[in-house]
Amino acid sequence: QVQLVESGGGLVQAGGSLRLSCAASGRTFSRAFMGWFRQAPGKERELVAVINWTGGSIDYADSVKGRFTISRDNAKNTVYLQMNSLKPEDTAVYYCAADRYILRLGDRTQYEYRYWGQGTQVTVSS
Repeated sequence: QVQLVESGGGLVQAGGSLRLSCAASGRTFSRAFMGWFRQAPGKERELVAVINWTGGSIDYADSVKGRFTISRDNAKNTVYLQMNSLKPEDTAVYYCAADRYILRLGDRTQYEYRYWGQGTQVTVSS
């Protein structure tokens, strides 16, 4: 059974830092894309950062560029999200996702992920 377990969330003041971890078990993701998403109350889930299996391809949401860093340790089957200069608008539940694939819906395609963690709460106070 595949499991993704996030940790590292919590309450921090604006300007502070947190480091999220996502440990995977049940299979190896050393050749899969992994990502971090977040969902704030009343808002849709959004992609925060994504990383390929070598770490050579990384993408961030514009809102976190320059402040957040995604990384991975394939030997530990773990992906990280270092979050610096946190802002109140970063408050959300953060989810880890693994094994990205392309979903074709008629003429449209979109990325989906096969596995998701339960989420960890990040709260940034002003």
